[in-house]
Amino acid sequence: MKKVKNIPEMGIYLLIFLLFLSLFPLRVRGNEVTVKLGNEVLLESFYHLIEGKKVGLVTNQTGVDSRGVSFIDNLLASRRAKLIALYTPEHGLDGTVRAGTSVNSYIHPDYDIPVYSLYGSTRMPTREMLLDIEVLLFDLQDIGARTYTYMSTLQYCLVAAEKYNKPIIVLDRPNPLGGMIVEGPVVEDTFKSFMGVDNLPLAHGMTAGELALFYNRQIGADLTVIPMEGYHRAMSFTDTGLPFVQPSPNIPDITSVYGYMATGLGEGTGVFQREQFRWVGGKGLNAARYAELLNSSGLPGVRYIPEEKEKEGAGGVRLEIYDPSSFNPAKSGIYALAHAFRLGNFRVPKSTPNNIVMFDKIMGTDQIGRYLEEGLTPQEIEASYAPQLQCFKEERERFLIPLYTPPMEFCQNEG
Repeated sequence: MKKVKNIPEMGIYLLIFLLFLSLFPLRVRGNEVTVKLGNEVLLESFYHLIEGKKVGLVTNQTGVDSRGVSFIDNLLASRRAKLIALYTPEHGLDGTVRAGTSVNSYIHPDYDIPVYSLYGSTRMPTREMLLDIEVLLFDLQDIGARTYTYMSTLQYCLVAAEKYNKPIIVLDRPNPLGGMIVEGPVVEDTFKSFMGVDNLPLAHGMTAGELALFYNRQIGADLTVIPMEGYHRAMSFTDTGLPFVQPSPNIPDITSVYGYMATGLGEGTGVFQREQFRWVGGKGLNAARYAELLNSSGLPGVRYIPEEKEKEGAGGVRLEIYDPSSFNPAKSGIYALAHAFRLGNFRVPKSTPNNIVMFDKIMGTDQIGRYLEEGLTPQEIEASYAPQLQCFKEERERFLIPLYTPPMEFCQNEG
């Protein structure tokens, strides 16, 4: 369970796997597999890691247990550890602040403890923020897209934990896109940013705990990951039985989670999303032709319905995601961009050595923009990043938690 600095050998992984299988058998009700989150496993089985200690917690409104109860409240109710500080990512503690808006620190009116913003004057916990705590907990629900900043906050917390000699415990949560889809261009070092803090593709297929292990290969923090019980990476979010908590203002439901990368990759190009990531298009596009190209591209799990945005003079498509388990959001997003560029008159903003534009931060490279302007097909663009993606997939294997490997009968049931 505990990974500190060095990557364990496969024999240790096997022992971990067997230990957790014995401790945490699957809970099954009929055909429904339910998941126990890392925050529940911590309180039930690993409380000794925080007992009697002063604790800081990185969280927001998504930090609930499998019944939807706030982990903050559960931790306070336990009374065997002292919660003395909260730390919040983009969108604030309640997740209502608009994207990109700075969030201030304050004293919580009910808990009477500081709530430190990690999306304001600093994005990394400072020495002063961590001074009085003895252990830092991290419990945030990601949406599975590298550009969504919650997991960038995780990486910054690992760096701060190592810098200021604080142990950090990551309480694992599912990747709502599942753990099987790994797709998109991989971030190049030159293009690292808060949209991509490490060499990850757009869709990494990893849980928060697995990402922590991946990040920590270059950081060396005193890291412990508390895995989930009953989770398998072949699960869609609905398979988990967990309540969906809106992570940010523009992601109200799981449909928006699935559509986030499929419609939202065109920052600054004129290809844009609408209706909380349910529609993608641009001015001057022929909606019917655009839908035809996308529907004939062999993209699994989705149909594209032509739909004009008359007020904006734009044509585009509405996504009908009929099979979330096979849907590949990042690949679909690349294809949506490439077909739009081949049909319409769009331009890619250009980075300079002193200014990396948002489009290139999202892609993690400036190559995709060049290929779009050259009129490459989506298949050619996909092939261009395939070697780097394959290297990532091979490196990723070292950081996957064996407990999450689906049993054969689960895979067969999923088809």
